[in-house]
Amino acid sequence: MSPAASPRFLICRLDSTTDVILTLPVACALRDHFPDAWIGWAVNESCSDAIRDHRSIDEVIELPSDWIKTTSGIQHAKMRLREYGCGISIDCQGTLGSALAGCLSGAARRLGFSNSGSWFRRRFAYNECVSPVFSHLTDRTLELLTPLGIHTPQVRWEFPISPIANRWAQRWRYGLQTSRLAIISTSGDWQSKRWEPDRFASTSRYIHDRYGYRSAVICETYEERLVAEEIVTRSAGTAFLAPIIDIAHVAALIKTADLFIGGDCDALHVAVAVGTRSIGLYGPTRPCDTGPYGHIALQRAYEQGSRRRRSSANNAAMKLIGVEHVCQVIDELEADQPAVERFAA
Repeated sequence: MSPAASPRFLICRLDSTTDVILTLPVACALRDHFPDAWIGWAVNESCSDAIRDHRSIDEVIELPSDWIKTTSGIQHAKMRLREYGCGISIDCQGTLGSALAGCLSGAARRLGFSNSGSWFRRRFAYNECVSPVFSHLTDRTLELLTPLGIHTPQVRWEFPISPIANRWAQRWRYGLQTSRLAIISTSGDWQSKRWEPDRFASTSRYIHDRYGYRSAVICETYEERLVAEEIVTRSAGTAFLAPIIDIAHVAALIKTADLFIGGDCDALHVAVAVGTRSIGLYGPTRPCDTGPYGHIALQRAYEQGSRRRRSSANNAAMKLIGVEHVCQVIDELEADQPAVERFAA
């Protein structure tokens, strides 16, 4: 396709918020290559905040999380998707729901992965299949653009942050009266993704005493707030609770920081998307698949087994990451040395 063309694209990435963030470079690459294109994104309502007002996306098409479970939900989704007249759908997720969204849109060209699994997806949902070479979700989804003539796109995020959120974060940061700020995230949708609060507290004390950091602890749920309060209590005054806010304000807050430390969670990938130096702590997921893109990931062991088993496991794999491992990486970053990712065998 000529870059001068004005096609109408539909990106299908319904969930989760982390994966939606990791897919943002697809929208940026399409906009770079086809500046006059119309770009829509089909997404579940629960994840839409991560892409709303993105400069490369013309329309965020929100669908209920359970739309695929009923005939009426499918009919409603079809009506919503058809009204945009998309000519090309790009299934960046590879599930039944995302594949069906592309079909319902009426797009004549439907791009997807050749290894998506089911016969429906490979033979009916897609009429152009791509065999992925890369492992990381971001690189893999960008491969879907090769049939469109996009082969080596620049990886950009352009995470949407409103001017109001930016101003709020700048005022908040100025009020801290500290030259160096680290963000610590307690978040993790699985218990097996969570690091121990005493280790976060010890890390906060170390970077304060050695490099002058103060650490703001962010959390999303009441349970995570209890963990955050424990970190603050154990930190000897080097850490404090950050305000509980929406993802746009979290992104603005993280953007003002000098360092981010956390497990595999939404906030980690937000930090990457806004350009803050990040250290991701991994146990039940693989950094080579969903690691902090271009930043540092630590993993001492991988929690083996099915996704169900890994999601219900304890955090034994995460406990193998010691404070000394995290602090060594921070020392390397502070010395402007190329910190090396440390993955499990």
